[in-house]
Amino acid sequence: MTDLNEKIGENETINDIIHKANILVEALPYIRELRGKTVVIKYGGNAMKSEALKNSVMQDVVMLKFIGMNPVLVHGGGPDINKALAQYNVDSKFINGLRVTDKFTMEIARMVLTGKTNKEIVANINNIGGKAVGFCGIDGRLIECKKHYEVVDGEQFDIGYVGEITKINTRILEIVAGDEYIPVIAPIGIGEDGESYNINADTVAGEVAAALKAEKLMLLTDTEGVKNMETGELLHVLTEKEVYDLIDSGIITGGMIPKVLGCIDAINKGVNRTHIIDGCIPHCLLLEIFTHKGIGSMIMKEKKRYFETENI
Repeated sequence: MTDLNEKIGENETINDIIHKANILVEALPYIRELRGKTVVIKYGGNAMKSEALKNSVMQDVVMLKFIGMNPVLVHGGGPDINKALAQYNVDSKFINGLRVTDKFTMEIARMVLTGKTNKEIVANINNIGGKAVGFCGIDGRLIECKKHYEVVDGEQFDIGYVGEITKINTRILEIVAGDEYIPVIAPIGIGEDGESYNINADTVAGEVAAALKAEKLMLLTDTEGVKNMETGELLHVLTEKEVYDLIDSGIITGGMIPKVLGCIDAINKGVNRTHIIDGCIPHCLLLEIFTHKGIGSMIMKEKKRYFETENI
């Protein structure tokens, strides 16, 4: 009889290999259900700061493409913009989480997001065997927008070249993502006046997912997901009603509220499942999509299984 704990390689036993096989088997029904489906991923935060985490996310995205899904990546780049502005002794100012963007700041943001961050992500994907194509909202009028005014305590503030999305022109994304390529989108929009506008990357990802009627919207954040703030428990699966109940009862608070409301908005516009996950966990996308429990929080209109034995 074979000793399952017998070493067959450096620090690896047959049991270790069987465990890997079981992981692949667990992923199989998800791969079957999601083949040909669109997944929109918002990539940003601390997951962009570490080279190891960058490579992990890019590997996950390429893997999704290779197994038959259609990933679309929307990225942020706040830290890079802050660093570039600091070189010109320009302070970064925010109102309700939105960057106050004058003409000069807009020029720097466009330069950084489209000329540096976007191209680095595209290069990283291509270097590990994927085929990525970079876009910003100006390209083909991909993201049309109007000027956004932020309201604080009932008072309207002009925060400069910050956009509010009016339309996503999906044709180019459908052509590219439906082929062998991975679209990578910088969150810059174009207004009716022909000006460029800075747009929150979470917002762009949600609107792109809705316009594409994506199967999934994945928000890579700096938190584990939605937690019960009283018990510390991570809430793995939530319906729209449960989210509103948790907000009303004070269980979901603070910065998590706009994230979950953004997920609900995407669901109500046609996205099937939305996920809030910790982008600092290596291979977070694969762990959330292809394991029964996942690592973050999934928000749905109502609990509906992909297959009979799915654990939700």
